[in-house]
Amino acid sequence: AEVDEFELCGPLDGAAPGWRVARREKGKVTLPLWNFCPARLACVFCRKNDDCPIKYGEKKTNEKWNLTVHYYCLLMSSGIWQRGKEEEGVYGFLIEDIRKEVTRASKLKCCICKKTGASIGCVTPRCKRSYHFPCGLQRECIFQFTGNFASFCWNHRPVQIITSNNYRDSLPCTICLEFIEPIPTYSILRSPCCKNAWFHRDCLQVQAINAGVFFFRCTICNNSDIFQKEMLRMGIHIPEKDASWELEENAYQELLQHYEHCDVRRCRCKEGRDYNVPDSKWEIKRCQCCGSRGTHLACSSLQSWEENWECLECRGDFQKAKKHTLPNTNVGITDCLLEESSPKLPRQSPGAQREDLLRQGSKFRRDISTLIIELGFQIKKKAKRLFINKANIWNSALDGFRNQNFNPSYTIEIAYVNENDHFGKEQPGSKQEFLSLLMQQLENSPLFEGSLSKNLSLNSQALKENLYYEAGKMLAISLVHGGPSPGFFSKTLFNCLVYGPESTQPILDDVSDFDVAQIIIRINTAATVADLNSLINEYYNYLELIGCLRLITSLSDKYMLAKDILVYHVIKRVQAPFESFKQGLRTLGVLEKIQTYPEAFCNIFCHKPENLSTKILSDLFTVHTLSDVQALGFWNSYLQAIEDGKSTVTMEDILIFATGCSSIPPAGFKPTPSIECLHMDFPVGNKCNNCLALPITSTYKEFQENMDFAIKNTLRLEKEENSHFIGH
Repeated sequence: AEVDEFELCGPLDGAAPGWRVARREKGKVTLPLWNFCPARLACVFCRKNDDCPIKYGEKKTNEKWNLTVHYYCLLMSSGIWQRGKEEEGVYGFLIEDIRKEVTRASKLKCCICKKTGASIGCVTPRCKRSYHFPCGLQRECIFQFTGNFASFCWNHRPVQIITSNNYRDSLPCTICLEFIEPIPTYSILRSPCCKNAWFHRDCLQVQAINAGVFFFRCTICNNSDIFQKEMLRMGIHIPEKDASWELEENAYQELLQHYEHCDVRRCRCKEGRDYNVPDSKWEIKRCQCCGSRGTHLACSSLQSWEENWECLECRGDFQKAKKHTLPNTNVGITDCLLEESSPKLPRQSPGAQREDLLRQGSKFRRDISTLIIELGFQIKKKAKRLFINKANIWNSALDGFRNQNFNPSYTIEIAYVNENDHFGKEQPGSKQEFLSLLMQQLENSPLFEGSLSKNLSLNSQALKENLYYEAGKMLAISLVHGGPSPGFFSKTLFNCLVYGPESTQPILDDVSDFDVAQIIIRINTAATVADLNSLINEYYNYLELIGCLRLITSLSDKYMLAKDILVYHVIKRVQAPFESFKQGLRTLGVLEKIQTYPEAFCNIFCHKPENLSTKILSDLFTVHTLSDVQALGFWNSYLQAIEDGKSTVTMEDILIFATGCSSIPPAGFKPTPSIECLHMDFPVGNKCNNCLALPITSTYKEFQENMDFAIKNTLRLEKEENSHFIGH
């Protein structure tokens, strides 16, 4: 018979040492003790040998009584209580109580596997279902590891109720990042504090086991109280222990290491690069920004330790220095600062490193095009076609991005359709033109307020329709897929995204509401305490409504009052839209990249691209080898005439005509814009291929007139077509 079919009964009187009795339904039989070694013993409740702490809890054996239990099987059994201290019995459950519970359970049959020993019952009144813990997991029962440790069968288990489901497409699990259907089920859970945060149950359970009660929190907003309460209700076990990474021996030992190596190209120390003598010219000074590169004081001509020194990477001129030719003699200061390309010493754990990136983002000055190209590595070859109505770009994009089959990591293909075309004709479209038009719609949408530098607005209807999330998602997709720079964010909004609202101080220019701005100005310019109190009385209802009433004891209190109003209006008032927008911006890892390299992204989020010039456009377009030489000469003259203001066409008009974009995207154009010369009267722009066909004419005057006429009229017609929907 298999060992699992026997039940241990303890030592047998008179038996040889090392023997035990095992009982079957009929009679008794003695078996050697090695048949019951702890590694092979089954749990007395579920009778399984499995040792899986995440699913069943720790498997523990009391060798004195030859008793093995899974922690969760013991914890969830309906007829047992912890009557002893933690060190008594098994986890504080007395041996005699465990035996009684095993006896009780032996009379109950599992409603799932039909075997006896079902020690767990559904707590719902009138429900008589009993089951083993592993069987309950298999049948998707819920076990609450809190309070009275209640258990619910599959018919009575608690569920998450969502009043309205506006999610039409898949969302990533915020732990493993795999896409899931945002529908609450047993296996899929939603965060109670962030409505766009979804998780696999298994991911949450592993996270909870590793993080423990002190570090288990919402991965989006870091809320712990509301989050843990909901997860306990839904059957996630949160152990009362410290996080696993805190218990690891020497987990942060690398933080105690000091970098001691001279990295300059020509180290002058005869004792070697690792030679370090404090309080001398051979003392190693570390980079003040990253601390991961070093130099001897003498090797970089530093007079004292107090002088600051930055490595080339942190100065942002690494590429320039790399091209510098080193002379063979006469070593100078510039030569000394050229470092050898050695790998940096890893000094920090990922968590600490991320915090440093937020505080010292200026040290990572990487090229924005490189960063976006890196994000673009996620894009797969599998294509998803979006059907876009140019007269209704916004709703077309919403429908496409919300489609359940849309995956932001798929290659995007654009097909333009016309809702008035009853034949359903499709025209191939330019992806970059579509993204450029979409960003224009986003900038002018009611989701943002302000003139040039915009902040998020408070639009209740947009919040209800989850449009702030969609806006963040659109922006992330646009950047990764080669779209244009946003260029309309205020510094305050950008800093909130990077450093958090609590670390951001808004300015008066962030207030787009004229009345609120006047209140702040009047408070700031109050000349006396009496004037200040008079203003508070005048705006009493408003200040009470926004929670900014304060006791005035001196005139200097006006600054704190004005600051409170400013913070409320710009930040606290739009907290819900901000969190939703921020969650959308996490798509394809864009927000994380922004937070890691804030200086690089600040330029494209908060500043419009530089104006185009003749040189920029000339360098941008490549010329086909068989192009007409005279036409190319006319083209260069035409660009110069535009720059000199001798044409009604602008440089941006030409770029829009050829590519559909008014500026060069941060990641550049794909394919590269090109020029060809054809025997035709007027120029033709192929936006799908970013190709501009120039007409071959006999005179420059004819060339200019034909170019002006075609470009101006084409753009005018497109503008009228696009504004048709906006006007309505």
